[in-house]
Amino acid sequence: MHGTPVSATPTTPADPFPVRRLRVEVNGASFHVIEQGEGPAVLFCHGFPDTAETWLRQMRAVAEAGYRAIAPDMRGFGRSYAPAGAELYSALHIVGDLVGVLDALDVCSAVVVGHDWGADHAQRAMVLRPDRFRAVVSLGIPFQPRGELSTWDALREQGLGERYYAFGMMKPGAHVSFQPAEKSIPSILYWLSGSPSPDRGWDPVDSSRNMLRPSPVTVPDWADPAYVHHTIRSFDETGFDGGLNHYRGAQATFDLMSAFKGVLIQQPSLYIWGTADGLGKLFHPSPPTREDLLPLAPGLVDVIALEKVGHWPQHEAADRVSSELIKFLRGLDLPQGPA
Repeated sequence: MHGTPVSATPTTPADPFPVRRLRVEVNGASFHVIEQGEGPAVLFCHGFPDTAETWLRQMRAVAEAGYRAIAPDMRGFGRSYAPAGAELYSALHIVGDLVGVLDALDVCSAVVVGHDWGADHAQRAMVLRPDRFRAVVSLGIPFQPRGELSTWDALREQGLGERYYAFGMMKPGAHVSFQPAEKSIPSILYWLSGSPSPDRGWDPVDSSRNMLRPSPVTVPDWADPAYVHHTIRSFDETGFDGGLNHYRGAQATFDLMSAFKGVLIQQPSLYIWGTADGLGKLFHPSPPTREDLLPLAPGLVDVIALEKVGHWPQHEAADRVSSELIKFLRGLDLPQGPA
């Protein structure tokens, strides 16, 4: 293993599955990684605004099931490399990070699990490096192959250029509206979840139902207070600009992936989404079936819809997500050992 341990303190003195904290060098940059368990590798990718800690429930379940769970703080987040230029946040850069993490940990190939932007990057990893990523589980974001229009141009054509939430997040100085983290993180967790009434929850095209409204609770009842505290502390230290660069880098991804236009995900895949997720409602005017999504991902195994769950299924329905993930993993022909 090439990674440098930061800490490997077990959760309890007798814990057979301690969380190991490492700092690894990836293409000349430093990344913070947590891992747990031994066996075939499962690489977890988080989204915005989050860190690797979002996966702790799933990582333990995966470790107990006989797999090696690995989760980096993604580029721009937590204690990992955070370059200033938005052009350095394309999927090609991020997939390079993911391959570099595998290399640093002597992992030949992995199943990749992603949520939010992490799902989008995981899907591009399947397209760009099918030799290193053998299967994918996407939470909240369905796969869309590279087409004729970028995501942002497609939204503009639909008349959403002034309404879709992400356009505001890409503007210079947008990070200021997310400060301080002690207010914005509880707001984002609550309003994007399934906790609010359906007429009050987050709507990505309605500014009156934005994600930064004051939250009525400090910690939602489905969230681990330690996770919320860690996330607040992390963004207090880093700010939000690095995370927002994932939105700004999406156009660069489109521009750089012209050679992959129309390429589908052929490997086994699983899609999990919450029916109360504002993004899900935008992507899915009617609930998608496996048959609906198979033309884009011929290896799709199943579509799991989680009722009354919003944008945070790994927390709001943690046990169900872990169960579906392990079921999916056990259905794959994964080699035992370091590969």
